[in-house]
Amino acid sequence: MTKIAIVLGTRPEIVKMAPIIRECEKRQVDYFILHTGQHYSYTLDKKLFEDLDLPEPKYNLEVGSQQVRKQVGIMTREIAEVLQVEKPDVVIVQGDTISVLAGALAAKKVGIKVAHHEAGLRSHDLTMLEETNRITVDHVSDFLFAPTQDALKNLHEEGFPRFRVVMTGNTIVDAVLQNIEIAKTKVNALGRLNLMPKKYILTTVHRAENANVQERLKGIMEGLGQVAEELQTEVIFPIHPRTAVKLKEFEIILSDKIQLIEPVGFLEMLQLEANARLIITDSGGLQEEASILKVPCVTVRDNTERPETIAAGINILAGAVPENILESAKKMIIKDGKDWGNIFGDGKAAERIIATLLRDLKTSSSAVSQHSS
Repeated sequence: MTKIAIVLGTRPEIVKMAPIIRECEKRQVDYFILHTGQHYSYTLDKKLFEDLDLPEPKYNLEVGSQQVRKQVGIMTREIAEVLQVEKPDVVIVQGDTISVLAGALAAKKVGIKVAHHEAGLRSHDLTMLEETNRITVDHVSDFLFAPTQDALKNLHEEGFPRFRVVMTGNTIVDAVLQNIEIAKTKVNALGRLNLMPKKYILTTVHRAENANVQERLKGIMEGLGQVAEELQTEVIFPIHPRTAVKLKEFEIILSDKIQLIEPVGFLEMLQLEANARLIITDSGGLQEEASILKVPCVTVRDNTERPETIAAGINILAGAVPENILESAKKMIIKDGKDWGNIFGDGKAAERIIATLLRDLKTSSSAVSQHSS
């Protein structure tokens, strides 16, 4: 029987791996979850497993907050040790985090195949750590699962053998469709925060290139303040721990129309996204979720690895200049997303990923057996 290792470490990975975990359960596949512990707070980690009714990881490395190079080293070593004991046929990683890089490197170190979900995403900005992670993981992977036509095109143009590349769609569509209805029965984020549908703007800012750079973080916060004032709309801001620390360190004062709240669980976040008038974010995942939920989006970055959202008019790049953020918000907030198609797939990505692995690994195993005999 094929054995699958699912390596994850951050909140977005848990969300996007959830449909893959459910598909393994549905097909009664032998699998286990290895959690690096890159995200480790209750809200960003354990609560997510509870909200999504996922089994607890078999392994949790509890690496926590470390310098990047130290994290990669510790994760790679400890993941490799687990893989040598478990001996899975394939390791699935998703996205572009340090956990993804370490999982892929550890698997190759001990001679285990790697499957990369979200292969082919490119921002074309090599100053971003995530971009180098994506490219590296793609090049060591045996299975490349492209989420969009643009990602597929990137992989073909970069010369990856076509037999290694499969267009699957993105499991974020699976996750949103599976959980948006569950959210209605389990949580009431708007009621708890005393919000009315389409009467607020939702924002998140967490990426290192924004949160760790004083000029950029200050510009984004000033831009959010201008948006709130000019549009006379409250901004709801679930604050990432890194961003909270940096706001204090840089002594940045926020507009009184920006309401800081603690990070929320995935189900509550889905509700807040679905009912927002506009989303302003630097998160790749929220760009995707906004397009699925038909909510216009402003991305406070200079580039994005989700260019399909820009081309479709669902999203706009605003950078970190306050005036640009305001103008982008004014342009996007009047849009109605009802007629937007779904550029990230039909909600069956996890089914395609697991079916491909089971088929190809079985074929590979049979070929090896016949050769040996």
